[in-house]
Amino acid sequence: MYDEASRLAALHALALLDSEPEREFDALVALAAELLGCPTALLTFIDRDRLWIKASTTQGERELDRDIAFCDHTIRQTTPMVIDDLRDDARFHDNPLVIDAGMRFYAGTAIHVADGEGVRQPIGTLCVLDESPRSLNAAGHAALGHLASLAEALIAARRTAMEAIRIATTGEELVGRLASKDRIFRQAERIAMIGSWRLSLADSSIEWSDNVYRIHGLPVGQKPALADALEFYLPRDRAEIAAKLAQSMETGAPFDFESDFITAKGERRRVRSAGETEWTDGTPTAMVGVFQDITHRHDLETQLRRSADTDALTGIANRAAFDRELDTAMQRARRAGTPLLLALIDLDGFKSINDSLGHGAGDDVLRLTGTALTQPWLRDCFAAQIGGDEFALIVTDPQLIDHADRLRLDIESALRVSVEANGITMTSAGSVGMASFDDDCHSLRDFARRADAVLYAAKRARVGLRRSTTAKAA
Repeated sequence: MYDEASRLAALHALALLDSEPEREFDALVALAAELLGCPTALLTFIDRDRLWIKASTTQGERELDRDIAFCDHTIRQTTPMVIDDLRDDARFHDNPLVIDAGMRFYAGTAIHVADGEGVRQPIGTLCVLDESPRSLNAAGHAALGHLASLAEALIAARRTAMEAIRIATTGEELVGRLASKDRIFRQAERIAMIGSWRLSLADSSIEWSDNVYRIHGLPVGQKPALADALEFYLPRDRAEIAAKLAQSMETGAPFDFESDFITAKGERRRVRSAGETEWTDGTPTAMVGVFQDITHRHDLETQLRRSADTDALTGIANRAAFDRELDTAMQRARRAGTPLLLALIDLDGFKSINDSLGHGAGDDVLRLTGTALTQPWLRDCFAAQIGGDEFALIVTDPQLIDHADRLRLDIESALRVSVEANGITMTSAGSVGMASFDDDCHSLRDFARRADAVLYAAKRARVGLRRSTTAKAA
């Protein structure tokens, strides 16, 4: 049952209202906007009389009156609120956000936290908006739910981390009072997969809470030296992490970083470490902070990011992921002088199959094309669907590039797929245009334009050959 007093108490206990921007929440709304294809994504909290925006993908005011906020309706229901066209909804058609700000589409779901009684209270929302009407498919609904779970996990981790830092920085004067709270604190550490640490600046000795040992995969009490503790991080990250610690010790500035991590048992994890200087009579005496296992959260973010980069039908990369990969490949080729080949592919006969056999058969063609472009023999190639019936292949394998003509013929052969519907069988084929990277390719557009020209020359030649064959037969 909706309880406004309990809801507000749970919200105010978090100390999130009017707080400074935080990168985790900014990353979350950016991911929501990308994943759901909307220009605006917000993480909001509903106060007594206002809606306050913690994170947003767009610039603007950070609060508005609660009585005009769409999100106020969202927190009062148990399911996400999705409105394809706000102008068609009697509740919102004359809302200032619709009339003056031009909002047409809204999708949001409530964010919950547990109050003092353990009851989940809706304190705000994660939502996306667009100035054009649209709809949200099943995948979008699922993504919205996953993102809401991630938001709740971030808020819970933030609350636990703040409490852990507060306890860790109180110093020796609170030792007596902390004794009675030790058991609760250790339980909180285990639940949040978080621990606390203290590094003495006088002798570089380290003190760890029990959960820091657990995260490292070490028995409690088996504490390594600072230099040995860095060995748990990947070799590529150790120098940077050591530099962050050294800078913080020298300047007193806090630090906060995430990194991959290998436990003493050989398990790969993702960890976050944050710390700040402890002062005694104006003199820095130690570094204190928290250490957290964020593997689950990191894996969820990675999974969502991968979903955003993958075409759901073909199972290969989409246009946005292709552009990023091609840009990276071009930079690598330019820097290292390694060969790079771009193949653009246009399906022949796809429209005829769609028109004659229906969109189901057309979808089969696209799926089979995605499968054809990810066969093992296309080693180290990056395949993507960049348009309706347009595909691309980024080729970096030197042997494949050295035999580009053969590669083109093999790809065209692999692209010949047959589909059947209602007793009729039709065959789809593909034309391939290839271009090699060189110093004249200054941008993605230059490189793609070169391959595109070869592709359409191949298509014209194929059409001409077809006409010539038809004329001879006549």
